[in-house]
Amino acid sequence: MISEAQKQELLAELPQWIEQDAAFRAMSARMLRGEFADKQQTESRFDRVLEELRRDREEQARKWDEAKAESDRRWAEQNEKWAEQNEKWAEQNRRWDEAKAESDRRWAEQNEKWAEQNEKWAEQDRKWAEAQSQSDQRWEETRKEFQRVHAKIDKVADRIDRRLGAMGARWGMSSERAFRNALAGILEKTFGVQVLNVTEFDETGEVFGRPDQIELDVVIKNGSVLILELKSSMSRSDVYAFERKARFYEKRHGRRADRLIVISPMVDDRALKTAETLGIEVYGDAEDVAAI
Repeated sequence: MISEAQKQELLAELPQWIEQDAAFRAMSARMLRGEFADKQQTESRFDRVLEELRRDREEQARKWDEAKAESDRRWAEQNEKWAEQNEKWAEQNRRWDEAKAESDRRWAEQNEKWAEQNEKWAEQDRKWAEAQSQSDQRWEETRKEFQRVHAKIDKVADRIDRRLGAMGARWGMSSERAFRNALAGILEKTFGVQVLNVTEFDETGEVFGRPDQIELDVVIKNGSVLILELKSSMSRSDVYAFERKARFYEKRHGRRADRLIVISPMVDDRALKTAETLGIEVYGDAEDVAAI
């Protein structure tokens, strides 16, 4: 029985014996032949394995080549289809571009025509507006001229009425009071003033040489005093009488009149000279009076 130590020593020496002793090496080979294949068998088996691996590799390579060829064929077919589709899309895009260009051209032409038409309409509107403005202006001028002529006719008619009224008052066909009221109304309407009819009593007879009632028309505006004589006719003696009545009023009220005014459509020439001498303003109609 070999001990473990001897076994270990034998295993340590065994490689050296096999390498150095040919007889021992041959004996070992014979003893182990049943356990291990010899070199020729090993090489033959290895060659078979390599041959099988080579055939498998070649088969796999063939399959890969076939698969690659099939894939390349399919990719080529697909690329051809894509190329055809791209060509169709390109053709469609070209047609769309042509159609869009044609549409844009037609829209541009239509817009140009619309712009021209709008310009014509704008010019027509401008001419119509100008014509309407001229028509309105002529109508307004005509209306104003009509109103001016109408107002002038009214004034002339009023003056005629007042002269007729003055003649009537002089000849007793209408009252002097009514004529005076008409003149006072014109003054109030034209100048926006109030004509006051003032009645005073002259106890000493300073105006007429005997005690009597004195009547005057007075306008007071912005502190100014205007004394008026509104009559259908004025003689020289009437002018003197008006001047005396005005001085009586000034003396009675303790202030000087700013203006003495006679309004009468019928004034004697001598009365005009007397009025000018006394500083009295004379007007043939109430509308002729200088601004109050």
